[in-house]
Amino acid sequence: MKKVTLVCLMIFAIAKSQAQDYQISFVATGASTSVDSVKVENITQCTSINMSGGNILHLTATWVGTNEWSTDADKMVHIYPNPMTETCNVDFYTPAEGNSMLELFDINGKIILQQPHYLKKGHHAFSLSGINSGVYFLKIESDSYHYTSKIMSSNASKGVAHLKHIETSANMDDSNAGKLMNLKSDKSLIDMQYTTGDRLKLTGKSGNYRTVFILVPNQTQTITFNFMPCTDADSNHYAVVQIGAQIWMAENLKTTKYTNGNPIPNITDPIAWNAITGAYCDYNNTPGNSLTYGRLYNWYAINTANLAPIGWHVSTDAEWTTLTSYLLGSTVAGGKLKMNCTTLWQSPNTGATNESGFSALPGGYREGSGGTYADMGVDGIWWSATEIPTTDGAWNRSVCCADSNVYRTSYYKPNGLSVRCVRD
Repeated sequence: MKKVTLVCLMIFAIAKSQAQDYQISFVATGASTSVDSVKVENITQCTSINMSGGNILHLTATWVGTNEWSTDADKMVHIYPNPMTETCNVDFYTPAEGNSMLELFDINGKIILQQPHYLKKGHHAFSLSGINSGVYFLKIESDSYHYTSKIMSSNASKGVAHLKHIETSANMDDSNAGKLMNLKSDKSLIDMQYTTGDRLKLTGKSGNYRTVFILVPNQTQTITFNFMPCTDADSNHYAVVQIGAQIWMAENLKTTKYTNGNPIPNITDPIAWNAITGAYCDYNNTPGNSLTYGRLYNWYAINTANLAPIGWHVSTDAEWTTLTSYLLGSTVAGGKLKMNCTTLWQSPNTGATNESGFSALPGGYREGSGGTYADMGVDGIWWSATEIPTTDGAWNRSVCCADSNVYRTSYYKPNGLSVRCVRD
């Protein structure tokens, strides 16, 4: 047992020098005050998890999970509530009768509490109290089993650690772990590997609302998702993201109807596409492409001022300029707009970080004259609502897989381009 304890202390010593140990909680404001779920994407490491919005994201360094020497601790040990304040309950199952040692360590590997117990085979409940705010590890060990579990405490007052044996049930087996006292944790810690400086894309969901939040964590904190409606006439619900003082749709428009419910003509014929009335198309006339990239619209559909979801409008040339200026200029803003961690962009997807949360994808375009499709996977091109006087063109912005630029150019109005909207 001493040998195992020494190994444990060595692990904790390494942990102290490596650990990034932050807890991220989630709350909501705006159109909803609850968070149903959160998709957490580490867009530096290109990893992701999905979690309940009521749980707590626990960001840890690689070392966390001393389960390298524990036995299925998640199933065999149940700690609730965790994080705790003054008291928490510890349930665990012992597969054999015998002497056990319960030890509590702080993050530095210091033993806070050490108690021997003779435990019968079965299910046991303990009450833990008196530990200060911080990260702790509870080790439960005998000759036939050993478990290690993390305990997070937010107790602001100082106390003396105390572990009390409450109850034993010899009739319950490991399939009932965590059910002895018919209690359940209000919040669970959801672990995710994290290294200092990693950038997270957090997408909070509540009902039909989705809000994106970009975070580079450096402390324990609470994230507030500002939920708001962004729903088109087809009842498509869009994720939104705040970038500077602006709030943008975080995906491309894909409605087939104007805001008033009237259908937008879907012109598939390449010759008929060169029209001067509002129209949309699916890239290569394949509706499945629009599920990912959104639909392509000619500028006449935009000029109706009847295309965006209620409370939103098609982005203007000036609003695009504000966006690129906030992202420190057109020569670098493209990389900050482009989605990374994806194969949807062709290689090399230069400079892509998506640190804005805009999540630009390369939807390509449709030529106004000839109606041919081009550059899906290569270019993302978005109309602005701003036409160029005395010409048959309007301003647009584009980003490319080959560099980090945002390009401001003019396109012939019958061209089919992607659309992003900004909140009014």
